[in-house]
This record gives sequence, structure tokens and C-alpha cells, in this order.
Amino acid sequence: MRKGDGLLAVILVLSVFLLMIDMITGGGIADWSGAHLPGIAQAIGTWVGRAGLWLSPFLLLPLISGLAGRFTGLPGPVWSLQRQAIRVFDAITENIGGAARWFALGLVIATAIIVIQRYVFGYASTKLAESVIYMHALLFLLSSGAALLHGGHVRVDVFFARMTERGRAWIDLLGTYFALMPMSALILWSSTGYLSSSWRILESSRESDGLAFVFLLKTAIPLFAILMILQGFSMAARAAMTLGRQDPPPLPTVIEGEI
Repeated sequence: MRKGDGLLAVILVLSVFLLMIDMITGGGIADWSGAHLPGIAQAIGTWVGRAGLWLSPFLLLPLISGLAGRFTGLPGPVWSLQRQAIRVFDAITENIGGAARWFALGLVIATAIIVIQRYVFGYASTKLAESVIYMHALLFLLSSGAALLHGGHVRVDVFFARMTERGRAWIDLLGTYFALMPMSALILWSSTGYLSSSWRILESSRESDGLAFVFLLKTAIPLFAILMILQGFSMAARAAMTLGRQDPPPLPTVIEGEI
């Protein structure tokens, strides 16, 4: 199994289990979700928001250590803490991105089925058509952190490739705090009310025969912002360690031909 496959397997098994329980109980899970899920989601969102505020000063650690470490020495535990955080955040983004990569295969299969249904049998499925939108959005939103980790995002730094290692570290460090994190924080903040109203009514498709999981799809927006912030921290911490003459953890390897 590759990274993310275990996470995907757990989600699939849990989904099938809940579906079976719902069928056995005659819609018991659906009824319970409609009655309790909005309140549970609101409570979880409140605690996650508070935890984010409490931990937000920690995000400045790479910036402070990078600036200080460039000119003065820093205690070993400071670098050890960042090294451990890099490993944890990289693992999170890689596992989520690894699970999301299967949406690419799902897109191909679903699109092929839609074409065959429409042009061969003259039939169209709203649920299947909407699933393409879901998979397309989830593929890009949930794999963006992993793409940033492996340098898959488009760079517009004209002189970046010609710079020294420390020059590139300065760009990564300052770019993270002046561009990546502020934009991700703005997306996270602006999507809070948008997501809350969606969960409050367990928003579903506007089509009567569409998918009933619009509230879950919209959850991917703040999750995308959180993943980008975590991976931005990891990138900034690597840059800070380079400026502080420390050896950052190696970047995870990419398997050629991986889906």
C-alpha cells in the first residue's frame, strides 16, 4: 500500500458500515444525522477554531528562528522541534494527498460512463454527473498540500533557479509569510460562515435527484486552507534550518508512475 491508501481504506470501510446500519435500521443513521449532525459539527468547528487561535503563535517559529539563526546560534531543541513538526506535517499532507489521488482515476471512469450513457443509451444520471464535480474539486483541494511539498506548484520566480541555496531559502521563508499563509488564512476565515450555514441545513444538491453531500464538499475549502498553512510551515521551517546552517529532513521521494 502507498501513502494515503490506508486512510482511504478506513473511510471506505466506515462508509460501507454506516450504509449497512442505515439499511438495517430503515434509515436510522440518516434520521440521527439530520437531528444531531449540525450541532456536533458546530461544536467541533468551535473547538477547532479555538485550537487554531491558541496554536497560531507557533506558526511564527520558522520566521523567528530563520531570522535569528542566520545571525546567531539557537538552542538545539528549537531545531529539533521544527524537524519533528516538518515530519508530522509532511506525513499529514502526503497521506491526504495520496488518498485524493484516486479521484483522478474516478474522474476518468465516471466521465467515460457518462459519455457512454448519454450517446449510446440516451440516458443521463444527475448523481453521476455531480460526482464528477465532487471528484474534480476534491482532487485539487486535498492534493494541493502534497503538490506544494513536492514542488508541483507553478513558480513565477524568474531568478529563483539561479540563486544560491540560501537565496532560495530566503524566498521560501518570506514568500510563505507574506503570500502563502495570509492568503490561506483569508480563505479559512472567509469560508467559516459559508461552511457553517451549509452544515446547519446539511445542504444537498439543488436537483431533486442529485447528491446530498454539498455540505461535505464545501468542507474541503477550509481543509484546503489548513493543509496549505501546515505545508507552508513545513516549507518555511526547512528554509529556516537552511539559513541557520542546520540539515532539514529530506523531502519525501515520489514514486514514478504513481496514480
